[in-house]
Amino acid sequence: MHDLRRLSGGASRVTSAFELDTDDGATRALIVQMDRGGTAPSGRVRTEEALLRAAAGAGVPVPGVIALGERDELGASWLVVERLEGETIPRKILRDDEWAAARRALTGQAGRALAAIHTIDPATIEGLAPADPLGDPLPFLDALGEVRPALELGVRWLAAHRPPGGPRVAVHGDYRLGNFLVGPDGLRGVLDWELAHTGDPAEDIGWLCAPAWRFGGSGEVGGFGALPDLLAAYGAAGGEAVTPARVHWWQVYATVKWATICALQASAHLSGASRSVELAAIGRRVCESEWDLFGLLGTPPPAPTGPLAADGPTAFFGRPTAAELVEAVGEYLDDVMERSEGGARFVARVARNALAIAERELRLGPALADAHAARLAALGFTGDAALAAALRSGELDAEWETIARVLAGSARDQLLVANPSYLPAAIG
Repeated sequence: MHDLRRLSGGASRVTSAFELDTDDGATRALIVQMDRGGTAPSGRVRTEEALLRAAAGAGVPVPGVIALGERDELGASWLVVERLEGETIPRKILRDDEWAAARRALTGQAGRALAAIHTIDPATIEGLAPADPLGDPLPFLDALGEVRPALELGVRWLAAHRPPGGPRVAVHGDYRLGNFLVGPDGLRGVLDWELAHTGDPAEDIGWLCAPAWRFGGSGEVGGFGALPDLLAAYGAAGGEAVTPARVHWWQVYATVKWATICALQASAHLSGASRSVELAAIGRRVCESEWDLFGLLGTPPPAPTGPLAADGPTAFFGRPTAAELVEAVGEYLDDVMERSEGGARFVARVARNALAIAERELRLGPALADAHAARLAALGFTGDAALAAALRSGELDAEWETIARVLAGSARDQLLVANPSYLPAAIG
């Protein structure tokens, strides 16, 4: 084995590429994925292996499995697969001219591949457990000690509007751009099956169409396509009929679930289980999903309270101020990015973004926190915990629209610190 190098991306796993010289003198290009912190459920990697083999048999483009291990001397579960040629970075696929033909083909290909995935009989895959979509978000947040009124409201909406369930099929669980390997001709591989489970086929469609996975693209389907085209391709390939209204429910669900996953991934860093600047930064993406949630529910935020006044330097500590120190470290990281490649460049970019969040919080945080407290006080609540408890109890169901507007304003204000570029230009 030689030329081991970490690839960019992968919040739940570390993904690396390497070459392996074989006995016949050939060299094989391979990928190894290792779970962070050794926290994957026992047997999960074998379930993934079985899924990949079944998917290949169903005609889904997937990499071939080479080897696997479960918490052996490496301390974590791992999987080695063939390395397919292509691109996975969403922003390149959505924007670069070289992928224009692929973008035109991708919607139909994604629909047909998904229909093939849903032909896999979950009863034939050991460990492919069924999942109740509303069984996880709030217990996970409770276990983490996270208080998120917006997600409480989202779960109340989901419970009140839940559509009749579809057939039980093998669900990929993370079917989206970023987990598609794309070549000039379109879809070449469906990757990262670790979240697969038994569920409603519309779940995968809603996940692919969730705002978080459009990466700034204009298409409802992954930023690249239209929902009617996806549903038509899915149905023509044997998938069941799925209505746009059912997809919308699963889009809302995907948005709440992704927010919860962001909090879970940040907790791995905060608990010390897997210290990582990538995982730490993901924790600040919860508010992106909360903003998306209110967009899906058609709830506009209230008008901003006014211009934000930033405090001047604190004379007691002298210069450079905390914000100026953060700025200096950010400039250093800019230089690191210029001199780095591959995974190291990606991590340096994540670190630079995390530092920018800290700088904006130092500058804007006090005023935004005061505005949030004032909005809660106008509703009669002293903090997020009291509002979250009232939402969960159902006592505020009759005031849903008022509460949603207030929480949409708070999501907007959090984004002004976490990621102002995520907001429409007129707001951010």
